[in-house]
Amino acid sequence: MFFLHPERLTYNNNLKGGETDLSKSNTALIIVDIINDFQFDMGDALSEKTEAMAPDLLALKKHAHSMNWPIIYINDHFGIWQADIAAIIKKCKNRKSKNIIDLLAPSENDYFLIKPKHSAFYGTALDTLLNELAVNHLVITGIAGICVLFTANDAYMREYDITLPKDCIASNTEKDNRYAITIMKDVLFANITTSGELINET
Repeated sequence: MFFLHPERLTYNNNLKGGETDLSKSNTALIIVDIINDFQFDMGDALSEKTEAMAPDLLALKKHAHSMNWPIIYINDHFGIWQADIAAIIKKCKNRKSKNIIDLLAPSENDYFLIKPKHSAFYGTALDTLLNELAVNHLVITGIAGICVLFTANDAYMREYDITLPKDCIASNTEKDNRYAITIMKDVLFANITTSGELINET
């Protein structure tokens, strides 16, 4: 068991953009909404795109484990406010999501937080947890592009460095994905890369 404290332990801000020196930062892998039932308009398309990117995200997650980066899942609650991860997986697992969940479900030592809205920061303990872990650099992944975008926006406002592996983000359409990535690059000064490049750099 660990206790969370509100004070920030370290900063390594990069508000002018550009690549973050990962050797000098404390990094966490953020995985947004990967546990999903895809029961909504365009859910079939998003499920297919998520399943296609899942192997890249799995490779990045394995690398994060090897680097001792905290891995933090932040997920919608799907109407189960008192749920734990097992209950959410049970509710979400269906023909559209089974392969994704089987591949990318949280491991024993991963963190799991429930969020009420799009951003992983809104109404959650994420910022407090990151402070406790002395994290100053976030590698943000997941679905869909808007939830990743809102999470990156809130991370930017809190002065975290941001890296976006573009092959580990899925949206309803390629247009939606390009839009989200463009905003994160041009407005939030995120470092846009791929999972392979990120693994090779670290």
